[in-house]
Amino acid sequence: MSYQNANVESVIASEENQPVPAKKSFFSSFTEDYWAVTIAGVIIIAILALTSWVPGFKLPLPTYKWETSSDLLNKVLSPNNLLLALLTGVIILVLSGVAILLSGGSIKNYVKGFLLIYVLAVIAMIIAGNKVVNYYGFEYVIFALILGLLLGNLTTVPAWLKEAARSEFFIKTGLVIYGTSILFTDIIKAGLPGLLQSVLVVAVVWFFSLWISRKLKVDDEFGVILASAVSICGVSAAIVASGAIKGDKKKLSYVTTLVLLVAVPMMVIQPWLSKFLGLSEVVGGAWLGGTLDTTASVSAAAQQVGEQAVKAGVIVKFSQNVLIGIAAFFIALWWTYRKGAKTEGAEKPGLGVVWERFPKFVLGFVAASLLFSFQIPTELASAVGPVFSGLRTVWFALAFVAIGLEARFADLVKTDGGRPAVAFISAQLFNIIWTLLWAYLLFGGVLLPVPDIK
Repeated sequence: MSYQNANVESVIASEENQPVPAKKSFFSSFTEDYWAVTIAGVIIIAILALTSWVPGFKLPLPTYKWETSSDLLNKVLSPNNLLLALLTGVIILVLSGVAILLSGGSIKNYVKGFLLIYVLAVIAMIIAGNKVVNYYGFEYVIFALILGLLLGNLTTVPAWLKEAARSEFFIKTGLVIYGTSILFTDIIKAGLPGLLQSVLVVAVVWFFSLWISRKLKVDDEFGVILASAVSICGVSAAIVASGAIKGDKKKLSYVTTLVLLVAVPMMVIQPWLSKFLGLSEVVGGAWLGGTLDTTASVSAAAQQVGEQAVKAGVIVKFSQNVLIGIAAFFIALWWTYRKGAKTEGAEKPGLGVVWERFPKFVLGFVAASLLFSFQIPTELASAVGPVFSGLRTVWFALAFVAIGLEARFADLVKTDGGRPAVAFISAQLFNIIWTLLWAYLLFGGVLLPVPDIK
């Protein structure tokens, strides 16, 4: 037998009567993070190129805003608008479907599941698009989560739907696109008070949250995800932290569900408390910006306080959001060296291990932020801003439906005897009090002059 042109692995396998090992494709090394950055990058580059090169180009997106039943029927549910919603879904399905197919997933099951999840996401955006609902700060993420929870808890989720319930993949892609709106120039507007509050809140609340978790005998993996969610920016930070420590997806789903359930009463109670305590609009906005989890929820809640509150809250929230990348690095570093130190006889972990743990999609987020902060002309950034905002919203809506499908109400009580939920709520209460203190000291003219926010 001539072995001259034979594949060695094939020969050995045949001689041992074993199947020939399947050749790994180039894309088999692509992780979920790489796919998220790739897809978001394709979207960003394509829209920038078309807007720059095609005169008058503007990607049409469906509208979900309505006030009356007539608006709902003639505007949101009109054939043209529904067609735009369908085309948007098809674009996202094609882009994400390629990633699923090349990653070895079941494209047939993914397509079936995606269609249902997308329909639920659209329903959530339509409900949240109502003027009254929007006024009271109830975002699409809440309705997306509720729809997912109802479907996931009242029925048995089939395998084809589980294939499409990829909450982390959806939200990571949305977060990279979100980087286009996090401008360093906006953070500078907050000046020293905004930056100081962000650092003091994130650092102290993070360590307090981890401490209270340990006191309640919640494991550190749970504690790190929980602490990041409370201290930085909710679901986004929880996913970043989970990626940095390679956390259990069930624990991540648990925390993200808690984040949204607790956010609802906070959006209602905090604006009322701000007025009751007689806080200035700037202080009230800074307080809301440091405690509520998303820019949209901050804006909605701050509108009940005043115009300056909205501006102060959004600027503080931007300052806090930019810490995602820094936090991801330090969490990966801390977790890697901590686990290495606990393993008897283990070699000291190097930077290679830290890099392996670092969530790569955060680099996409930071790159998008830097690109739009310093390279993209203001006119172009303003032109594409609404498009990126609309697309990001769709990815996030898909993610929160998927989170609901993955979460179980019973788990909130049964998991570790409900101790993680108690730890989360305790940490959030501390966060509210601690952030109020520093918002008053830094934005109320006590330690520093009141920033000129117009």
